[in-house]
Amino acid sequence: QVQLVESGGGLVQAGGSLRLSCVVSGTIFSIKAMGWYRQAPGKPREWVARITRFGGTNYADSVKGRFTISRDNAMNTVYLQMNSLKPEDTAVYYCNYGDGPPYASWGQGTQVTVSS
Repeated sequence: QVQLVESGGGLVQAGGSLRLSCVVSGTIFSIKAMGWYRQAPGKPREWVARITRFGGTNYADSVKGRFTISRDNAMNTVYLQMNSLKPEDTAVYYCNYGDGPPYASWGQGTQVTVSS
């Protein structure tokens, strides 16, 4: 089974920064595109960012210019650097494959709360 373990969330004030990590196991990480997704209470999950196995990136318009996705294949880890955070960024953040479907089973996610 593929395991996805997110970490790094927390409570920050608007304009602050946070760096999320996702450790991946149980798959050949280096050949997989990976992505970050988020889900706010009562809202559907939405795509945030993607990074290909070659390092190319894509971002949702809502985070473009503020968030940066990266990967470290030696550590089987995907990162999301979040700058200039806004209250509307408040959500549970998840990682998963960037080329789904199919997706791996979703992990627990990590809570990001941005205060006004």
